[in-house]
Amino acid sequence: MKIGIDAGGTLIKVAYTNGDLPEFIKFPISRLQYVASWISEFSNAKICITGGKAALLKTYMNQKAVDIVEFEATSSGVSYLLARNDIPVKAFILTNVGTGTSIHYINKGEHQRVGGTGVGGGTIMGLSKLLTGITDYETIVTTASKGARDRIDLKVSHIYEGSEPPIPGDLTASNFGNIAILASEGQLTKEELLASVVGLVGETVATVSVLAAGQSGLTSIVFVGSSFIGNDLLKEVVQRYTVLRGALPMFIENGEYSGAIGCLLYLG
Repeated sequence: MKIGIDAGGTLIKVAYTNGDLPEFIKFPISRLQYVASWISEFSNAKICITGGKAALLKTYMNQKAVDIVEFEATSSGVSYLLARNDIPVKAFILTNVGTGTSIHYINKGEHQRVGGTGVGGGTIMGLSKLLTGITDYETIVTTASKGARDRIDLKVSHIYEGSEPPIPGDLTASNFGNIAILASEGQLTKEELLASVVGLVGETVATVSVLAAGQSGLTSIVFVGSSFIGNDLLKEVVQRYTVLRGALPMFIENGEYSGAIGCLLYLG
């Protein structure tokens, strides 16, 4: 039995195997002690841990576990998933959207962190609570998917109304920039507010990723991370904005488990 664990700021992602193909399971970070208890049931397992909460998780565990750097684990896991899904890309930008966002340059298995942003899933959770009072992730995602951003975000086409803009009119000129002008026309709904929060995060993530790709002479960007779990709206925003800015976005199945998979691979 081999167990790979990525203990992040929001979720604990686990990949485990008794054979060739890994199984996946995730837990909220609030169940850290439960995860340690669950792992203890596999007394003879080889265990590898990564992530910001790895050290804390180990304090609750009875078994020994090795730990590796999160960036190394994630890069290794993504390369494995690309090969498993027959996606023939060797050099690309890897954007991992968890609580925050980390961006890496990957070339034939070698990796280098090239940047990141504090805007990520934690931003969605925090702004959603401030603006609507909603704290449940699934409720936020479901509610946001029903909203429109037209009354909240200021588009380039709004600024250049009546004339041809020098850049695509669909681009957002200012996230939440329309509120001061239009909020008096009627109360903004939770659906609108949450859709705009997801839009802000998605556009920011896409923009910094495309800039990183341009600086590296690449166009392919692989997006992974727990923020995409069940969040089709975020994926749509990132994909659309990445294409608008001239790059190729890719999403891989089970990408949020890349760190945990990398831990499994480390165990051999």
